[in-house]
Amino acid sequence: MRSNEIVVGVDGSARSRVALRFAAAEADRHDAALRVVAAYEIDARAERFGPVRSLVRERYVGIVDEALREVANMVPEVVASGAALEGVPGRVLVDAADGARLLVVGNRGLGGFAGLLLGSVGGYVATHARVPVIVVRGGSDTAGGAVVAGLDLSTRDSAVLEAAFAEAGVRGTGLVAVHAYPMPVTAWSAAFAAVPFDPAEVREAAVEEVETALAPWREKYPRVPVEVVVGGGSAARLLVDRSHGAGLVVVGSRGHGVTAGTLLGSVGLQLLHHADSPVLIAH
Repeated sequence: MRSNEIVVGVDGSARSRVALRFAAAEADRHDAALRVVAAYEIDARAERFGPVRSLVRERYVGIVDEALREVANMVPEVVASGAALEGVPGRVLVDAADGARLLVVGNRGLGGFAGLLLGSVGGYVATHARVPVIVVRGGSDTAGGAVVAGLDLSTRDSAVLEAAFAEAGVRGTGLVAVHAYPMPVTAWSAAFAAVPFDPAEVREAAVEEVETALAPWREKYPRVPVEVVVGGGSAARLLVDRSHGAGLVVVGSRGHGVTAGTLLGSVGLQLLHHADSPVLIAH
């Protein structure tokens, strides 16, 4: 059973402050506690030149204290705590969030190279966390935008719809259910074979499948308006397009056709690199 606590990783960078503000607002919306974690590594070689461990720890304790002050000013009703923990940052955050409601990180931190779109810590927690993860892309104040849910009907996983409807419900926004269906093909060369299917019928069948999946959730959340968007081709393209102006994009941790052994599908990875809004991975 998960606790009603949200864990957020901070490192003093601008992107982690955006993630902190997002996590604080999320805790306020869900009436959850907030735990701020600053994870840091010590270079053993540097310890030869003085009390590096104590100095680094002092710095990260200061980062946590500053973050807690910001949370208190922003949402004083949220119960917040924090800690500076030594270890490999990605692993520390995954372990710290075990059993929590949610883990929130920025898409890049202090260690990121300028050309990278997703930092190593964000990538690690998105693929290894045992709880839902939000990687904050775009701004922290996205509450007014619709929640976008990427539906992979082949998995029959309700985690995406459960998370998406819950977020739309507490935010008071609409939900956009997005599904990309594969276009049927024949074994014959396209240069010689007639089109063996009616595109309108394929689309209608996809819409019907989506509506069937949405039905119990519409009943549970009758006040959440839902828009259905279906299209043939790339799910990642559809979702990235819909992320512009969205409050949150929700996808599953694995997709249809994922290579055995991988922990996050290609659609989720593309969103973490290219979405224009925070991305929730519904583990």
